[in-house]
Amino acid sequence: MKTVLTIYLIAFLMGCSSTGNGNQPVKEKYQTYISAGQNFPIEKLIDINGSEIHLNKINKKKLVLLFATWCHDSQRTIKDILASDLVKDHNLIIIGIGREESNESLAKFKNEYQVSFPLISDPNKDIYKQFANIGVPRLLLLDENNKLVKALIGEDQRTIDRIIW
Repeated sequence: MKTVLTIYLIAFLMGCSSTGNGNQPVKEKYQTYISAGQNFPIEKLIDINGSEIHLNKINKKKLVLLFATWCHDSQRTIKDILASDLVKDHNLIIIGIGREESNESLAKFKNEYQVSFPLISDPNKDIYKQFANIGVPRLLLLDENNKLVKALIGEDQRTIDRIIW
């Protein structure tokens, strides 16, 4: 009986370490492709109004928010940011990048949520794919030199409390 139980236990544990389609290990659900200390690879963005944002010319901390208008966690995070002192910080620029969003959908969202910071459309996830595989909102905290300080996934109720440089 102990032998049978041991065999079942070993088989169960082996099953937990694979995807069920061969010997491939289970991949992490969320992957972030930029690490603390690395330079932010984008120097210029164009917002939904056609204005250029030259990140390398802005000597301030930056909060880059990768989000989607349909995502409840993104909506909550944006509301939290707008209600916080972050929007009043003169040493910080906040930039929202709408994953799979058009200029039109972001303009509607900006009006509906009274967003006070620039929004950038990323209709084909060209920007998003440089930083993550899945999951929104993503918050990238950059220092004055455009180096990543911290990357956060904003699915928690109080992600705003973890926005500390």
